[in-house]
Amino acid sequence: MFKNLAATAVAACCIALAPLGAFSQTTSPATAPGSADKAPLKIGFVYVAPLTDMGWVRQHEEGRKAVQATLGTRVQTTYVEDVAEGPDAERVIRDLAQQGNTLIFTPSFGYMEPTLKVAQEFPGVRFESITGYKTAANVSVANARYYEGRYLAGIAAGRMTRTNLAGYVAGFPIPEVLQGINAFTLGMRSVNPKAEVKVVWLNAWFDPTRERDAAMTLFNQNVDVVTFHTGSNAVMVAAQERGKMAIAYHSDMRSIAPDAQIAAVTHQWGAYYTARARAVLDGTWKPGAVWGGVKEGMIRVGDFGPKVPQAVRAEVLAAQKAMAQGKLQPFHAREAIRDNEGHEVIARGQTLSDEKILGMNWLVAGVQGKLSH
Repeated sequence: MFKNLAATAVAACCIALAPLGAFSQTTSPATAPGSADKAPLKIGFVYVAPLTDMGWVRQHEEGRKAVQATLGTRVQTTYVEDVAEGPDAERVIRDLAQQGNTLIFTPSFGYMEPTLKVAQEFPGVRFESITGYKTAANVSVANARYYEGRYLAGIAAGRMTRTNLAGYVAGFPIPEVLQGINAFTLGMRSVNPKAEVKVVWLNAWFDPTRERDAAMTLFNQNVDVVTFHTGSNAVMVAAQERGKMAIAYHSDMRSIAPDAQIAAVTHQWGAYYTARARAVLDGTWKPGAVWGGVKEGMIRVGDFGPKVPQAVRAEVLAAQKAMAQGKLQPFHAREAIRDNEGHEVIARGQTLSDEKILGMNWLVAGVQGKLSH
């Protein structure tokens, strides 16, 4: 989620999408390097914000814990939290390498350049740049198709809204955010053609006060369900206070919005992280690029709130299964899809290519808003 805007435009054009076979790798503890008779593989994680109960960092921490739980004594994991992008990140990444960590995960876009710099100094260490796009001999990259979860959440929102107006509190108008807004809107309108989505831009990733204010403003404008692409849980808290509905992002947020939450779009990093650790252990690790989604288990929609009827839950889960099977794609046009200025952006019968999705610079019909604040 945390991105540098200028670099993101480059990333949209340059990210590699070659799949890695790591998701299905298995290793026998009895014969693999790092088993009981050898020193454990030391793995470091760097977190861009404080570790809290939910959010971007929490999901990566759950990934770290999954690695430790699955591989046990064959690995030794550690993390450093609240590390600012830039010189601090470079220092921390270098420290982890000097401390003997031979696999290091750096899950923030602004960590990409520091990771590459340190990687040159430590050619024997493997690095995983999460949301980055530049690879090297010992640097791999991975990101998730967050928009797939947004489409599924849109189906739930389209069924639950009574005013036919949803709100979307958004950070910056970069491709990743636009993908989410457009997929959410298409999901809503697939089950509720009258639905519209009103966007509020914050031009900030993490500002709980303004996130809350934006949600309250949307509720005052007849919005009865809201979602967000920002860093705190403030939108969920606001929905709970106002008796409105909301879609959680990053993590399940029912603990702070038990009545408001319709569902959650969650990021699941455990399988990928574990597979990459196994690849180091068995000597098969290679650099590459992964852009995984529902099919790969990196994105999941669920954690439904108590107000969601069983029929709606079943509909969302059926759509999620179809997406995993490749039968449902958010940016496939059964009929021509137009942006909110009337221009055709996906021709009838066509599916938007990954290149076009990565460079998305439009808002779909049904969105009330523009590309800037």
